[in-house]
Amino acid sequence: MAMLLENIVQAVEMWLKLRRKQSQIYVDPNLDPVLLVPGIAGSILKAVDNENGRDERVWVRILAADYKLRTKLWSRFDPSTGKTVSLDQKTSIVVPEDRYGLYAIDMLDPDLILGRECVYYFHDMIVEMLNWGFQEGKTLFGFGYDFRQSNRFQDTLKHLAEKLESVYEASGGKKINIITHSMGGLLVKCFMCLHSDIFEKYVKNWIAIAAPFRGAPGYVASTFLNGMSFVDGWEQNFFVSKWSMHQLLIECPSIYELMPCPDFNWQHDPVLEIWREKQDIEGNSKIILESFHPNENIDIFKEALSSNTVDYDGESIPLPFNLEILKWADETHKLLSNAKLPSQVKFYNIYATNLETPHSVCYGSEDSPVTDLQQLRFFLPKYICVDGDGTVPTESAKADGLNAEARVGVPGEHRGILSDHHVFRILKHWLKADPDPYYNPLNDFVILPTAFEMESHQEKGLQVTSLKEEWEIISEDQDNPDDAANRKPMVSSISISQGGDNQSSRAEARATLTVHPQNEGKQHVELNAISVSVDA
Repeated sequence: MAMLLENIVQAVEMWLKLRRKQSQIYVDPNLDPVLLVPGIAGSILKAVDNENGRDERVWVRILAADYKLRTKLWSRFDPSTGKTVSLDQKTSIVVPEDRYGLYAIDMLDPDLILGRECVYYFHDMIVEMLNWGFQEGKTLFGFGYDFRQSNRFQDTLKHLAEKLESVYEASGGKKINIITHSMGGLLVKCFMCLHSDIFEKYVKNWIAIAAPFRGAPGYVASTFLNGMSFVDGWEQNFFVSKWSMHQLLIECPSIYELMPCPDFNWQHDPVLEIWREKQDIEGNSKIILESFHPNENIDIFKEALSSNTVDYDGESIPLPFNLEILKWADETHKLLSNAKLPSQVKFYNIYATNLETPHSVCYGSEDSPVTDLQQLRFFLPKYICVDGDGTVPTESAKADGLNAEARVGVPGEHRGILSDHHVFRILKHWLKADPDPYYNPLNDFVILPTAFEMESHQEKGLQVTSLKEEWEIISEDQDNPDDAANRKPMVSSISISQGGDNQSSRAEARATLTVHPQNEGKQHVELNAISVSVDA
């Protein structure tokens, strides 16, 4: 009886190319090792007292977050070394290595109980990969780093080289799959340029997710002028203020390296727009909208931040727009633009789509023009948006400049994409943790179970079992919305009967399968079934 219903379900699932499996944690010895590399602000940072060796987590933390950031992470850039050095000279900033590097990039504030999803980084991906058979310390590793530094900072690249060697040895001499997120893609690309021999020796595949290969123009412009927030909602009340974060990032080469690449041919140039009051030759006042292209923005940043200072330990320290860091970042952009993929390494690119993403920024309005550029920090930016993930434009994320095996767009948000089941499905295939030889991410659809109900009862000597199961198919194929609105669901019937030598062994099952029209890339499928057998 229940067997008949299971046959129906299997038939529908086969049609959907889906198998419902019980998840179980196991170790697959045949998997190649994976190294996860996060983006900006995606690593736990600790401040270690240089005298007694005591340490405390200073990023990320919710309680006393703003105070610790100001006292332990505020920094100055040293152009002679290319290093951003903490103002607090009594402590050193380190990245914890617990759990083979995974601790630092998993859950960024492990102490947080309520709302901890806001500090998840690679957490969901790590859990998923453990279920696929990866094992921490054998085939799964993490690489956290001090994200204040340049993506080509010598110490960071040295540590990455050491990490690749240790992962290679720990996995028994297997080449590595690197998975990067966001700015982690720029870090790995710099490493690939400057240490191509090491990269080719240890790396098998590189998968970049949501990488700002050509910059994040709107995101960075407003960061320079207004600051940045990493959490939304009620957690903001306990976290770092946008201006405290601004005062940190204005001395961080990594942020300058996220400015739009000067040699990239954008479909539409990102611009900085400012409503300003001007005097004509006759002395009459008028309001005009001025537009500045990326190479013209520098003068605006310089004037807007010319009197910017921080008060630290009783001293007022000037923090203008840093032209020395800009020179450093320009060299980084040149390096990235000339990157070549080693012949033995395969590259894959997953970029996010379907969200309005800042591209150009506008300050002031016709009714409230900007009269003093140094007051720009008090104006709310208005964004001119393009398609992307909310942070990185799709145009930038796709333009990796490399010979990619595949580039796949997935609807999603910049950090949320790391928890996306569609992305998990693609990664599972590329990492060869997927036994399905027919799956093709380039012609992809994902089927998610959304409901399952099953009931049984006896009625007049019969055993009656009913089942309801639902799925949602997500694909890139988009039907015309007008056509979809006029189409009706497709309804099919399935019936199975089981004969026997006597009346007591007979059973019958019937089912109705309803396939609803696709809407916004999603298609709902419902299965309702009932089986009846003689109660022996």
